[in-house]
Amino acid sequence: MSEDTLPTVRYRDGIEIDIGGETLVADADEPRGDVNVLSHAHGDHLYGDAPGDVVCSGLTARLANVRRDGERIEAGSHPAVELYPAGHIAGSRAILVDAGDARALYTGDISTRDRFYLDGFEPPSADVLVIETTYGKPAYTFPPQATVERELVDWLDDTDGAVVLFGYALGRAQKLQLLVGRSLRDRLFVSEAIAALNDPIAAATGVEFGAERWSRDAELGANDALVLPTQLNKLAWVESLVESTDATTVGVSGWAVEDAFKYRGGYDATFPLSDHCDFEELLAVVERVDPERVYTQHGFADEFARHLTRWGYDATTLKRNQTSISDF
Repeated sequence: MSEDTLPTVRYRDGIEIDIGGETLVADADEPRGDVNVLSHAHGDHLYGDAPGDVVCSGLTARLANVRRDGERIEAGSHPAVELYPAGHIAGSRAILVDAGDARALYTGDISTRDRFYLDGFEPPSADVLVIETTYGKPAYTFPPQATVERELVDWLDDTDGAVVLFGYALGRAQKLQLLVGRSLRDRLFVSEAIAALNDPIAAATGVEFGAERWSRDAELGANDALVLPTQLNKLAWVESLVESTDATTVGVSGWAVEDAFKYRGGYDATFPLSDHCDFEELLAVVERVDPERVYTQHGFADEFARHLTRWGYDATTLKRNQTSISDF
C-alpha cells in the first residue's frame, strides 16, 4: 500500500484520524470532530465538555455519566467505526476506523491479559496503528497475572491488623475488592466514589463486590480492609485513619515493578497489578496488527518507537500539534 493511501493521524485535542472527508476525534477534552469517540471513562481520556454525539460502549457512557456532572451522554455508533473490547477497564474499547482505502486502529489503553470480569484485548489487523506505550520499555515486564493475584491474597491473609489499599477508583479499585473477597478479611469498605462506579459495573457484568460504603463515622476493625482512590493517599484524614488504626497501606500499579513506587507513595507494601500491557505484550500487539505504520503515544513513546524502528517497523512518536508525517 502506498503512503498516500494511509490515513492522516494527528495529536491535537485528542487523536484525530481523517476518514473519507470527515475527521474522527478520539478522547478529546473538548470534542469537536465530525465523529467523536470515547475509548473509556478514565479521567485522562474523558471529555471536559460533553460532545453532542459520541461513539463508545454503553457501559463507558454510563460510567462517564457517573464521573461527569452536567449533560449526560448516550452511546452512539458510526458506520466507519468498529469497537473492540480493549481489556483495560470495564467498558473500554479500541477503535478500528475504516478510512476507505486503509484501516487505522487506535488502541486507547489496552491489556491483553484476561483478568476478573475482563477479556484481554484481541487486536484486529490494520494498516495504521496508534498504540499506547505507558510501559514501553523492556524494564516494565510484569509477573504472571495469577501470581500477582495469589501473592496479594496471601499477603492479606498473613498480615495482622487493618489494611488500606489504594488504586484508581475506576479499574484497579474493583479488582482489589474482588481480591479482598478471596481473602479471610472480615469486612470490606470502599469510598463513595468507588461505590458509585461499582453499581454500573455490577449491573453490566453480574459481579458482586460485597463492599460497604465507608463513612468517617465507621470503625475500621483489625481484620477489615478499606479500598480508597489512589489520589487520597496523602490526605490528612487518611493519614490520621492509618495512624489511629495502625493500618498497613498497600499500593498497586504496574509501576510497582520499581522500588521507587513504594517510596514515592509511602506504602508499606506494593504489588505490580496493572490494567495496561507490559513491554512484551505491547510488542505482541504490534505483531498481531501487522501495520504499515505505527504511531506511539503516551508513556515511553519515544523509546518504544525506537525499538520498533530497529525491528523494521515504520514507527514514529505521535507529538501533539504535529500535522503531517514530514513534521516528525
